[in-house]
Amino acid sequence: MPDIIQLLPDSIANQIAAGEVVQRPASAVKELMENAIDAEATSIKLIVKDAGKTLVQVIDNGKGMSETDARMSLERHATSKIRKTEDLFTLHTMGFRGEALASIAAVSQLEMRTRPAQQELGTGLVVEASEVKKQEPVACEKGTSISVKNLFYNIPARRNFLKSNPVELKHIIDEFQRLALAHPEIAFMLVQGDEVVYDLQPGKLSQRIVGIFGKGYQEQLAACQEETNLTRVKGYVGKPDFARKTRGEQFLFVNRRFIRSNYLHHAVMSAFEGLLTDNSFPFYVIFIEIDPKHIDVNVHPTKTEIKFDDERAVYAVVRSAVRQAIGSHNLTPAIDFNADVNILSKLSQSAGQSNDVYFEERFSTALHRSNTENWEKLFEGQQRPAAVDQQSEKPKEVQTLRFESALNSPAAEQSLQEEKFLFQLHQRYLVRPVKSGMMILDQQLMHERILFERFLNQLRNKSAESQQSLFPQTITLSAADFALVMEMEQEITALGFRFEVFGKNTLLVNGIPANLSSGREKELFEGLLEQFKINQSELSLPLKENLARALARRACIKSGQKLVKEEMQSLIESLFACSTPNYAPDGRPTFFIFELGKIESYFSRQ
Repeated sequence: MPDIIQLLPDSIANQIAAGEVVQRPASAVKELMENAIDAEATSIKLIVKDAGKTLVQVIDNGKGMSETDARMSLERHATSKIRKTEDLFTLHTMGFRGEALASIAAVSQLEMRTRPAQQELGTGLVVEASEVKKQEPVACEKGTSISVKNLFYNIPARRNFLKSNPVELKHIIDEFQRLALAHPEIAFMLVQGDEVVYDLQPGKLSQRIVGIFGKGYQEQLAACQEETNLTRVKGYVGKPDFARKTRGEQFLFVNRRFIRSNYLHHAVMSAFEGLLTDNSFPFYVIFIEIDPKHIDVNVHPTKTEIKFDDERAVYAVVRSAVRQAIGSHNLTPAIDFNADVNILSKLSQSAGQSNDVYFEERFSTALHRSNTENWEKLFEGQQRPAAVDQQSEKPKEVQTLRFESALNSPAAEQSLQEEKFLFQLHQRYLVRPVKSGMMILDQQLMHERILFERFLNQLRNKSAESQQSLFPQTITLSAADFALVMEMEQEITALGFRFEVFGKNTLLVNGIPANLSSGREKELFEGLLEQFKINQSELSLPLKENLARALARRACIKSGQKLVKEEMQSLIESLFACSTPNYAPDGRPTFFIFELGKIESYFSRQ
């Protein structure tokens, strides 16, 4: 029997290794920027084109590499960090310098220019699919510049699995933000195409947070700090009032390395217990410093998951640090037992109409009418004998009651009867009689279905109408959200929004879709973007369907909104004109029918 086991060629082995290290352009960004940080750079510039698919370039002013080191850095298992086994458990650096370069070079066209400070000339390398095409001395600045062009050009199947540009750019910005937060003492710049997305100067952590997320974060940051013999915790948490419905602004670092840990995230959330609304997430940037011998970073290929030898102790320290930050910055609701409660209630009533007054007025009015109108409503629609008119005190005409079979009544008369008895229940449901019993409709879900189909049709046909805003509103977004909006500009415009760039990461919204209430430009636009990201994280939807769903969810009538009879009837007619009236876009039923037989069963004797 011939031998069948053989060693893989280096080119194939490198591509397999690349599959573990380089999953998308953001993976290359992470590895190259970490290498620049390890090279003690004080300034790092990231340039991407076509969301990293065409170009990812990282330029640093670090130590640079000699000609031999530059060539060796492209070999597999080459590293400047490890000399013996024990070094694996005492790592203070970000990564293994050469291993990532070999993997990236295996699936791209890579160019490197590097020069140590003490040398006059640097080294230039051109590599395609692990094969060195050119190596020569070059004149270049101190440090290293690495360009990764046409990622996965030699693996078309892998390239086809990349997501849309907005998605890939968001992953790149996420990696950039994490490294920029972890190293506020380093200057970072991000350029997408010809646009400077971030230009961050060295400074304090609080300044770096504001530089990344905007000036609005200045007022919501609360510093936290706790230290024990095992670990030291420091950072910032956001006020509960600023918590968002989407994740993404929660950052945990262990020895300056970004990690994901549901266990430690729970420690932070438990410290906020009772202060957050359901399904909302506070902002936090928390650094944990711990001796490397107490952790294992080689649990996950990207090192975003680690193990602690004493997880419970770290949990307790993190929770304590966050609780102290919340308490010391007066973020928790407090009761002053020395205050005159009566005076406070009077002041609150003078500031605006009190709910107590509102209910008192409604209740007193109801008492006056309890023996007249309420009984009359019970028999509304029924014919009654002559009665005395309270205003004119003249007897009404006596009308003859006529009973007919329902089979002989026209359908139009039946429909009019159903409309007559249409009413709103608890400002949440619409109730109307139908032939088989009673129909109960959810006003929010039915309107969401109506808007979803309308918006989706407008996106497909590009037929949306827009209403001009009397008072255009400005919206300042994060760099990631701004880039996302710019990538979806045509689709958002097709929905009926009108906006223009009004400065760095700022938009001027001067038009919204027709038939939506004006004066809510900022609320609708931000709500659309927020809901789009929620859908994107939870569902796999086409772009247009996601946008239609997002806007329908944020623009629809909400539970608790009072409707007049005409609005209720219009909603029902619009719902049953939909192609799928039975279900909301997320699959929940818009209505159900309470059968007469079911109603009768509650009154039958057992």
